[in-house]
Amino acid sequence: MQICQNPNCSNPFNPDGNRYCISCGQSNFDKLLRNRYRVLRLLGEGGFSRTYEAADADRLNAPCVIKQFVPQVQGTGQRIKAAQFFQEEAFRLYELGENHIQIPRLLAYFQQGISLYLVQEFIIGKTLLAEVQQQLFNEEQIRQILLDLLPVLEFVHSRNVIHRDIKPENIIRRESDGRLVLIDFGGAKQVTQTSLVRQATVIYTIGYAPNEQMAGFACHASDLYSLGVTCVRLLTQSLPLLDDYGQIQDNLYDAMNGQWMWRSRLQEKGIFISEEFGQILDKLLKHLASERYQSAAEVLKDLKSPQINLRENTAPTILATSQPTSPPQTQIISSLPTLSEFQFEVVTVDKKGKEISRNRQSANYLVEDFGKVIKLEMVSIPGGTFMMGSPEFEGDADEHPQHQVTVAPFFMGKYPVTQAQWRAVAALPKVKQSLNPHPSKFKGINRPVENVSWHEAVEFCFRLREQTGRNYRLPSEAEWEYACRAGTTTPYHFGKTVTPELANCGGSDSYALDAKSKFRRETTDVGSFQLANAFGLYDMHGLVWEWCADPWHKNYEVAPTDGSVWELGGDEHRRVLRGGSWSFSPELCRSASRSWNEAVGGLRICGFRVVFS
Repeated sequence: MQICQNPNCSNPFNPDGNRYCISCGQSNFDKLLRNRYRVLRLLGEGGFSRTYEAADADRLNAPCVIKQFVPQVQGTGQRIKAAQFFQEEAFRLYELGENHIQIPRLLAYFQQGISLYLVQEFIIGKTLLAEVQQQLFNEEQIRQILLDLLPVLEFVHSRNVIHRDIKPENIIRRESDGRLVLIDFGGAKQVTQTSLVRQATVIYTIGYAPNEQMAGFACHASDLYSLGVTCVRLLTQSLPLLDDYGQIQDNLYDAMNGQWMWRSRLQEKGIFISEEFGQILDKLLKHLASERYQSAAEVLKDLKSPQINLRENTAPTILATSQPTSPPQTQIISSLPTLSEFQFEVVTVDKKGKEISRNRQSANYLVEDFGKVIKLEMVSIPGGTFMMGSPEFEGDADEHPQHQVTVAPFFMGKYPVTQAQWRAVAALPKVKQSLNPHPSKFKGINRPVENVSWHEAVEFCFRLREQTGRNYRLPSEAEWEYACRAGTTTPYHFGKTVTPELANCGGSDSYALDAKSKFRRETTDVGSFQLANAFGLYDMHGLVWEWCADPWHKNYEVAPTDGSVWELGGDEHRRVLRGGSWSFSPELCRSASRSWNEAVGGLRICGFRVVFS
């Protein structure tokens, strides 16, 4: 595509081969916009803008998207207001995209000639609209869509932004990792308590927006309604269509009676879903905003009930080869006690370690009670898919190649095993070997054990298994990294850096920028920083190296993709360590960082946390 260089040209983009600009008639063409961006093709056109696919010549022709401000309005006042909306979109993209991996990043915002442009990250993948045109979605797939998108909405709403245009064509499944990305914030609205009750400019898509939004009073529950509509349309494969007269035809919504008919459409197709999930969808689609879910966190809470997290069809295979053979005693599989909910704070920082967000979240857990106030808290970790390892320009060779892994639900210790917990389990009957009840150098009942071998950690799991009837074990390396990241892709679940105020790790380097802070040079009580990741796990970075079940492999070539322990081809005398420790640099405390130690003997600097599935 050629670009007219007339600064006053209203539409400078021309097909290749044109001698004269179709808008202004001049013949001065170039191939690059702003001497950098090569415009390839038109993607779409709306009331205020045109969207183009482009390539960034300064970044090895990396793909990007360019939006050109082209208001279809009359009058100077209206044009100024439209330009203000366009600029606000750029600010929103910068604020949101820089801090969430499922929102496109703003790459540039500039004026050339009389036009405004914003350049944003190009998401390679299919929209949910393209997917539903090829296939039906089942209940499990819709659940996963909600689990993937609701945290994005919770983040967007926490920044006082309402998207106002959630629909299948604005949700892309990213090809690289399978995550859903929410796009097109052109109609998004910044809100305050005052503006929520003030009528705003009406922006919506017919067939997805609730009544209050169409009247100009959008709220957080309006986005949740649109997400619910998206879900039932994907389930039923029923999309609103334009007839020959330009009128919307919708066989899923009875406008005269204000009722959604998705259940009857599923029955017609012979498709059935659980009543529990149906009730969640019904609440998302309530006519009155006050009767709907009021936040994405409320929906997630219902979706993450124990019955959902531990469905039999998603339970992982027992990793019989991940650790030494269980003792010959008959193992009784105990039923789970009732789960409780706990709340915790999650912090995100920028690359300089400055806090940019702090959110209060919740998760489910159960408690193993050893008496005498000694308890083991096990957090319910939902299943999911993530990119394991480091991207190309981060980390050491053993962290590559980065690869997609799907992990089934499991439970994981909220903290590394403490000295009090170790002492209680060490007093239980021996299974395969004796345990020293006081193995730690740094004493304290709530400090982690940091001086145990891999085989001793396995013995701990055996005894816990005999005591509880549950399949306690060490985590696979994939489970550990998945649990540590908790949906993030940055070097730490805190963000791009970590400081001594966030984690107990060693001396300063490129990842820990606050050289004036005190480095502790010893362990601290578990949970003492009072900050968790999004799954509710504490001390995943630093404090103590944590044993995993896997033997050591020098890289991820032909690594399994199902979250299981990687036994084949590994060095069984060396076992994987994760998380770094109080005495190692922050770089070695990253989510993807790996190390190893001898299973017998070796450096006595290791602790662990337990899991069961």
